[in-house]
Amino acid sequence: MASVLDLAPVVPVVVVDDLSDAVPLARALVTGGLPAIEVTLRTPAAPAAIRAIADAVPDAVVGAGTVIAPEQVPEAVAAGARFLVSPGWTDVLLDAMRGSGVPCLPGVSTASEVVALLERGVREMKFFPAEAAGGTAFLKSLHGPLPQARFCPTGGIGAATAPDYLALPNVGCVGGSWMLPADALAARDWGRVEALARGAAGLSAGVRCR
Repeated sequence: MASVLDLAPVVPVVVVDDLSDAVPLARALVTGGLPAIEVTLRTPAAPAAIRAIADAVPDAVVGAGTVIAPEQVPEAVAAGARFLVSPGWTDVLLDAMRGSGVPCLPGVSTASEVVALLERGVREMKFFPAEAAGGTAFLKSLHGPLPQARFCPTGGIGAATAPDYLALPNVGCVGGSWMLPADALAARDWGRVEALARGAAGLSAGVRCR
């Protein structure tokens, strides 16, 4: 599989409460041009949702997010997760994710964490919480001394700010949920989700082609 950072310019961050929503939601995102989908392990339905998407939506590249404990890693991979994302990392968690056989994005929010991961041979990371931790200014500052590090910023990013992140040379993609508004999810308005996903994918593609 290609690098997680190169699968799509925007990775939707999905919280699934009702398992029956998983497949139609994933289909709407994929049809809208966002095939990489991060299903967060924040609800009891998450592992089954990952499995359902992996089985029923072949064009989706589904991953597990909010991986915070080593024991979650084999469960997520067994369910069909093709990448793993954590909000932060420890040596134990990093070893579990790297030993899983699927790509991973450990989370960082400081320069020291980035350097520590580079020492471990990790060059692709999640920057979280992006807006609260310094946003584009922080990433611009990191690029000079640490150009080998690439990021997926996530946390507080919306349609208005995503282009600013995607224009940075050390950003491969961004994570967000602005294409998944609560009212559309509550109404199961998958057509609206698809339209918002298409807008996100088109906006990001335009930035990358400049």
